[in-house]
Amino acid sequence: MITAISLNPSIDRTAAVERFRVGGLNRVVSQTDVAAGKGVNVALAAAALGEEAGCIGLMYREGGRLFEQRLDGAGVAHEFAWCPGAVRVNVKVFDRSKGEITELNASGAPVDVAALREVEALVSRHAAKSDFLVLTGSLPPGCPADFYRTLARSAAGAGCRVILDADGERLRLGLEAKPFLIKPNRYELELLAGRKLDTDAALLGAALDCVRLGVGVVAVSLGGDGALITDGKRALRTPGLRVEVRSTVAAGDSMIAGLAAGFARGGSLEDAFRLGVGAASARCATPPEELLPPALCRRCARELLVERMTV
Repeated sequence: MITAISLNPSIDRTAAVERFRVGGLNRVVSQTDVAAGKGVNVALAAAALGEEAGCIGLMYREGGRLFEQRLDGAGVAHEFAWCPGAVRVNVKVFDRSKGEITELNASGAPVDVAALREVEALVSRHAAKSDFLVLTGSLPPGCPADFYRTLARSAAGAGCRVILDADGERLRLGLEAKPFLIKPNRYELELLAGRKLDTDAALLGAALDCVRLGVGVVAVSLGGDGALITDGKRALRTPGLRVEVRSTVAAGDSMIAGLAAGFARGGSLEDAFRLGVGAASARCATPPEELLPPALCRRCARELLVERMTV
């Protein structure tokens, strides 16, 4: 069971334009509203890959039904701590000419201590029956920066492997719980390391520093430049695949789902890496309102060029 936590769900409104003009008039050629947020995206991708998947966390009265309908339709089990107010709306502007997304993300509604305690109880209960707990996404106003650390320690105590996908202070504090896997991008890893990471050797060095702190696996997503992964004993690098980009929304979330699925199936580091990057590539080639296509994920995973790096 792969359970993803969603503390700051969002309705992702993607507006496509032919060519985005900063400060000018942009005419929308298509628009979609999708129940999303990183935890929701991970759970949906895991289910699409054939894994038993769940989603827990915070949800809001206004707009929450849209999430229940999408998760139910995908066969994802869910349980939420319900809060007053409305789900935030994030606006994504997709420039077709460049294949680029410009994001305008809202902060979300504030939460109180009672709601956070309810989330802690949800994590304790679901971690006991899950193989992986994925902690991912932004935290809503009112949520302390060390909340992921608190949840990670609770899940690990229940025998569940924790995957952490966060940035800044949330990532730094979360590392203290020694998660099974983290997935920073280059910028997030640079912030953590406190230095520029301009080469593969520098990226691998910073990833190995995280392993020495107790992290089991570090996967670094590099966007169009591919990804690398290490468990401290082995390291792998891929330049990624060139695909026709339909949207980059949820690509990183799909990578997390693929990595978790690969490890859940008892696969090797390379097996999990291929499925993770393959899922991210397939997500980019798929419109955001559609579910991740598993056959395309498998094909992308097979076609990846994966090279060993010296540890």
